[in-house]
Amino acid sequence: MTYAASLPGQPRGGAIGGSATARAVCVLAPNPSPMTLDGTNTWIVSEPDSDLAVVIDPGPLDEAHLTGVIAAAERAGKRIALTLLTHGHADHAEGAARFAELTRASVRALDPGLRLGGEGLGAGDVITTGGLELRVVPTPGHTSDSLCFHLPADAAVLTGDTVLGRGTTVVAHPDGRLGDYLDSLRRLRSLAVDDGVSTILPGHGPVLNDACGAVEYYLAHRANRLAQVETAVEAGHRTAADIVAHVYADVDRSLWPAAELSVRAQLDYLGEHGLI
Repeated sequence: MTYAASLPGQPRGGAIGGSATARAVCVLAPNPSPMTLDGTNTWIVSEPDSDLAVVIDPGPLDEAHLTGVIAAAERAGKRIALTLLTHGHADHAEGAARFAELTRASVRALDPGLRLGGEGLGAGDVITTGGLELRVVPTPGHTSDSLCFHLPADAAVLTGDTVLGRGTTVVAHPDGRLGDYLDSLRRLRSLAVDDGVSTILPGHGPVLNDACGAVEYYLAHRANRLAQVETAVEAGHRTAADIVAHVYADVDRSLWPAAELSVRAQLDYLGEHGLI
């Protein structure tokens, strides 16, 4: 039997969805898949005594889900005043335009093409809607526009696809870059070690109760995969597809196309550093 406490990041047991911290509530989107795990976690974040809320990643264009998010906020006596995006992948952002119509709230993102009636987001920005404090943390790597949101009052960070609640994420080459991703993981480790962040609220999968442990696991996993790819190249495997078949033989084949993106990012990284 495997206990959650022994797993990377100590994933929280129970159903995914509902209250996760004093300020964060998850509404799970109905889009499960090998890539999205149980579905996309849409987060409603607010101060307990405020009637205004911020939504992070409204998720796919699914009317029932979008109206369900609004209903969850209303049941708590809150109006959605702002939407934030961790990045532009469809499972996180496709519903944003419709959500803006339903809520009349602006959408803020790093990518100008995703913004609706609001300003952009960047390093050092602080969201203060309804007295809430959310600090913007640039974390490129999964995609070039990936952001995390630090919630200091709950010692938590909302990570989108940069860190998942189960398994590891893909470096979506060519937009995603491994060097950037490793730097972003180190930035998250600093939040855990230096700023006291203990909880990860991911874009997919369960809440993680050990932020530092999760990030350390991700860094070790990336170093191990990089060494495996380097060894595979030295053994004569030249194409990304061949390397995936060799290195990711123990991974579900349905995930091999995503793994190939990460391998391409790893090959670029090794080439840039003169290792192949």
